[in-house]
Amino acid sequence: MDLDPGAGGFCGVVLAGGTAARMDGIDKAGIELAGRTLLSYAVDAFLDAEEVVVVGPPGARTERPVTTVREDPPRGGPVAGLLTGVDALLRRPRLVGVLAVDMPRVTPATMRRLRDAAAGRDGAFLVDDTGRRQLAGVLDAARLDAVRPDLEGQHGMALHRLLAPLDLAQVAAVGDEAADIDSWADLRDLGSRTGR
Repeated sequence: MDLDPGAGGFCGVVLAGGTAARMDGIDKAGIELAGRTLLSYAVDAFLDAEEVVVVGPPGARTERPVTTVREDPPRGGPVAGLLTGVDALLRRPRLVGVLAVDMPRVTPATMRRLRDAAAGRDGAFLVDDTGRRQLAGVLDAARLDAVRPDLEGQHGMALHRLLAPLDLAQVAAVGDEAADIDSWADLRDLGSRTGR
């Protein structure tokens, strides 16, 4: 897939610091699916991004250069991870993409649909076939700054609470895009389905 020349000012944040409680606490970023790590798939989804920050344990290897940071506060949840990732960006983005590391079917095309849907709005998020928002989206960086809580307020804050004041488009997932790997059974089932 070729780079999107209209993606200027787009940066990505991969959230890879979760506890993976249902998977014995394993570092999900290093789990392999079809011979590639989940982190590799997540970083690939940001093909068009000028810069990518991975929020999670240090030492993960990627084919593309990324910045790796730990969320502040540690184990603070997706809001702390997202905001820590944004703070670690060297560039001041216009749009920030956010993606959970356990969603390997999200691709550059998914991110392009999200960016298109975010035009004229505060952002856009992928939703599954039940309408449930997934941890794959694009946010206007200035609007995210406007609703940002202080450091203490970030710890354990639910992402839906952070995003509640924002005007977000919902983008229906295509195929397995909304699939996330929360258990070993999820990994087995996704691996048994064809495609990518």
